Amino acid sequence: MKMLKPKFWAKEYSLLAFILFPLSIILQVLIYFKKRITKKKKISIPVICVGNIYLGGTGKTPLSIEIAKILEKFNKKTAIIKKSYKDHEDEYKLIAFHQVPLFRDTSRYMAINEAIKHEFDCVVLDDGFQDFSINKDLNILCFNERQLIGNGMTLPSGPLRQPLSSLKECQIIVINGNISLKLEKMIKNISNNISIYYSKYVPTNLKSFKNKNLLAFAGIGNTDNFFYLLENSNLTIEKKVSFPDHYNYSLKELNKLIDFALINNLKIITTEKDYFRIKHFQLPHIEYLDLKLEISNRSDFEKKIIKYL
Repeated sequence: MKMLKPKFWAKEYSLLAFILFPLSIILQVLIYFKKRITKKKKISIPVICVGNIYLGGTGKTPLSIEIAKILEKFNKKTAIIKKSYKDHEDEYKLIAFHQVPLFRDTSRYMAINEAIKHEFDCVVLDDGFQDFSINKDLNILCFNERQLIGNGMTLPSGPLRQPLSSLKECQIIVINGNISLKLEKMIKNISNNISIYYSKYVPTNLKSFKNKNLLAFAGIGNTDNFFYLLENSNLTIEKKVSFPDHYNYSLKELNKLIDFALINNLKIITTEKDYFRIKHFQLPHIEYLDLKLEISNRSDFEKKIIKYL
């Protein structure tokens, strides 16, 4: 979704959220009836869904890639499934870069069928929790400890695509960041059967940016998370520039950033996802922060996933 998240989504009390609340109720009623009337299609191979209820920026695609690699380790021929969107080429290129097979279509069900035709053993559905037409064997939801659930309200009053009660339909939750006892308590109040794991992004190319003054830009779900990661890695950011998620950069905009950086003696850094969105421009002045996803209790996490296959 091409938008910068409204600041009131993060506030516990907001007049605007209250004004929009009737629209949130209407939207959730529509979703409820859509779910009730949608017939689920059974799939002949296991389907692992990696989704979220917090709108964007929770790390679904990196986790999907990691899970696909885990399954390959267990000799499961695995593909990632994504719904085709014109402005999501960055994610498709990112998956291809990590050498994970990808099938995409305007219908996730058709994409899964293509994977089956190519004799894949299982699929990872990247962002499909709200697709009620597909029967999933395992639902994994992603959160970030810096945003948690925002103001706890659903769209458009808040950042949640579905209410917290929808967590009872998932079996695993992965929280990116530090331990959040607050979120864990919320989850356990909904279901004690949910397993909670933590993940973190570990930079692998920090040396390229150490002792440099940086211009950092990003067009992802939560740009503040990227800037926080840079600062937490003891990098010096002189200028931050935020764009909407899946932003379609123009060469003119990028050259403007480069000119500003050159005039002010700054090194430009962006996210891996943004980099693959603009790689075709072949701009040598723009580099990206390379990240490795680490999952706590990884061995137990792997066993839990295999259990559902």
